Amino acid sequence: MNGAVQLPLDLAELRIDASGGTLVRRTVLPSGVRVLTEQVPGSQSATVGFWVAVGSRDEQPVTYGSTHFLEHLLFKGTPTRSALDIAVAFDAVGGEHNAVTAKEHTCYYAKVRDRDVEMAVRVLADMFASSLIDPDEFENERGVILEELAMADDDPGDVAGERFFEAVFGAHPLGRPIGGNPESIGAVDRDAVWTHYRENYGPRDLVITVAGAVEHDRIVGIATSALAAAGWQLDVDAAPVPRRDPSSELIERGAPLVIVDRPLEQVNLYLGVAGLAAADPRRPALTVLNSVLGGGMSSRLFQEVREKRGLAYSVYSFASSYSDAGLVGLYAGCSPKRAADVAELMLAEFRRVATDGITEEELLRARGQLGGASALALEDSDTRMSRLGRSELTLGEFSDLDETLRRIDAVTASEVRELAGELVERPLSTAAVGAVAPAAFAGLDGEPAAA
Repeated sequence: MNGAVQLPLDLAELRIDASGGTLVRRTVLPSGVRVLTEQVPGSQSATVGFWVAVGSRDEQPVTYGSTHFLEHLLFKGTPTRSALDIAVAFDAVGGEHNAVTAKEHTCYYAKVRDRDVEMAVRVLADMFASSLIDPDEFENERGVILEELAMADDDPGDVAGERFFEAVFGAHPLGRPIGGNPESIGAVDRDAVWTHYRENYGPRDLVITVAGAVEHDRIVGIATSALAAAGWQLDVDAAPVPRRDPSSELIERGAPLVIVDRPLEQVNLYLGVAGLAAADPRRPALTVLNSVLGGGMSSRLFQEVREKRGLAYSVYSFASSYSDAGLVGLYAGCSPKRAADVAELMLAEFRRVATDGITEEELLRARGQLGGASALALEDSDTRMSRLGRSELTLGEFSDLDETLRRIDAVTASEVRELAGELVERPLSTAAVGAVAPAAFAGLDGEPAAA
């Protein structure tokens, strides 16, 4: 494979000989269902994913949290399988099954031995295409989700993360909590979730990805048979739903500072700015910047905050990217009396990359770290399955390991410095959970605002 391979929605068949001797194939069925597989030599297991490009950002005001609600409900039974039947099917073979709701997609997945791949595809297809959304199960699961939200609210790290996204993205849909809140979950009714299900879970929406011990034509046949058995009409020609518009949006910051006052031993502290969209050509430079700044134990944040000064146990940076927007963040957990010092140190290191750039040694180390981490991650079929899903739903192109490493190796120190310079000029948001006063962060950026 030489360069990224485009994934046009109107191309029925595609074959890619990828690095490491794997074979990636893609079929777009006449009904709009897309099936992507990556056959990995020597693998004895496989991970199966059923995806829709619908996440929390796509909800209407009256249904906030319904995407996550629906994710729970698809495990609660179909006309041919009870919730227990679904659980037993995977437990009986030692498989793993779960789902994840994100801001731009929902994925139902399972990991099984090669001999059990057909079972996994059939059960997931049945769940996906013919869930009952039983009214009694709906009310039972409402209680489960409220407990899940309560558990997250007891975790200061989760709370700080949610407040941070709200502070950076403001009124943008990406700023909303994925799971909704107790008020929205308490208010949503079964009809609203049922409508959400019927509108967004059809053949045109479905992407199936399978990686590991897999044979593509067999997976296509099993999936087609299973979806037809679940009641889908697959003999009608329809194009897949279009991908999201990749044009980057101008994000209006929600707040310069958000503090949730709690009597804790530590402050969970986030600082950051709007970042890059997923398809931005500067994404490789951002991964290098993140590696140098806070991506490991040799990173600047770890060395300056933890190793040299002992001000935090956990300190790192991260970058999240979506179809049309992104976020770059710095995190530390520290004593309340040290929060101001830690915030200033983290921001100073971010700004120092923008003014002074990075060294050649740091650039080489980042390339090595990112290359090694990418290669090791692909030892897991879960990662390969997720890569196929992200490629199809968000990026519209597939890059194998060789292409990923080529892009990283092409990043220069000047590109990293230029990008850092642009990012640090963007409005800064800070979110903190703990026993800390707004005055501790007054000098960082703008006027403090407590919540």
